[in-house]
Amino acid sequence: MTSKSPGTRGAVLAGPGPGPAPESGRPVVELRGAGKAYGNIRALHGVDLAVYPGRVTCVLGDNGAGKSTLIKIISGLHQHTEGEFLVDGEAVRFTTPRDALARGIATVYQDLATVPLMPVWRNFFLGSELTKGPWPVRRLDIARMKETADRELRTMGIVLDDLEQPVGTLSGGQRQCVAIARAVHFGARVLILDEPTAALGVKQSGVVLKYIAAARERGLGVVFVTHNPHHAYLVGDHFSVLRLGTLELGAARADITLEALTHHMAGGAELAALKHELAQADGVDVEALPDPDQPERAAPEAPGADPGPAVPASRTADSGPAASDPVASDPAEGKP
Repeated sequence: MTSKSPGTRGAVLAGPGPGPAPESGRPVVELRGAGKAYGNIRALHGVDLAVYPGRVTCVLGDNGAGKSTLIKIISGLHQHTEGEFLVDGEAVRFTTPRDALARGIATVYQDLATVPLMPVWRNFFLGSELTKGPWPVRRLDIARMKETADRELRTMGIVLDDLEQPVGTLSGGQRQCVAIARAVHFGARVLILDEPTAALGVKQSGVVLKYIAAARERGLGVVFVTHNPHHAYLVGDHFSVLRLGTLELGAARADITLEALTHHMAGGAELAALKHELAQADGVDVEALPDPDQPERAAPEAPGADPGPAVPASRTADSGPAASDPVASDPAEGKP
């Protein structure tokens, strides 16, 4: 039996009310054995996932692995058909994305839900415009919206010379960052990013990764959905690899290397089977192929070479940018 809790908007399973803010050691969002079936087709099965404040949880997988289904469950677009979905330790069943937004869960999809011909400040408040004046002649409070948009973008390290410029004239990385800043401003505690670097170049991907790190430093729990293990390893604190709707790997950063993560993403078992198949074909030297059962290791250093300072496994020593430093946009990044 379900009941409505004040302020939650979604159907919440009977239990204690919202109560105080969640403890720092407890996940904001947690899935326990969650799954989703469409009739006889099981798209997701037995997935465990925990999103903590101030941490980046990376969800990786190839096309058809179940990443989209997973984020649609968390964002309230679809309902899980098995397992549990908890927010602040409370079992919930969202019926619409508005239910998720009411609990502080915001999703930034690949298309960003922006209008390219509208100015940046209009896109920032799209659907939540500020107004002033008495009813029924209320009008848009343009000055306050511009001031708020500029302040929030600068807080995230995004400096734009002209908020009147159409958002379509920004670079891909900057558009992603505007969408991230918008979600943070409207109260997101958990930020789900759906393949934010998929269609970007190397430089613009780096811009987005900087703002992901900045969101983490602001205390948000970030779910970074990607198929690129190199991008994930730069900013991730925990890694979950999906394969054919099930959780193949769940590991903290300290427990896995980039080589091992890439190996899981590439599908070690499938590569081993492929190597066996190629061994039956003529003209293929399988001995020269890398062993799929062993992740590649870094090449050994030359004798006498200075190994350099030791690098701890914590995120503060990642090759990615330090999120605690102020992040400023490169003027060249504003070019489309």
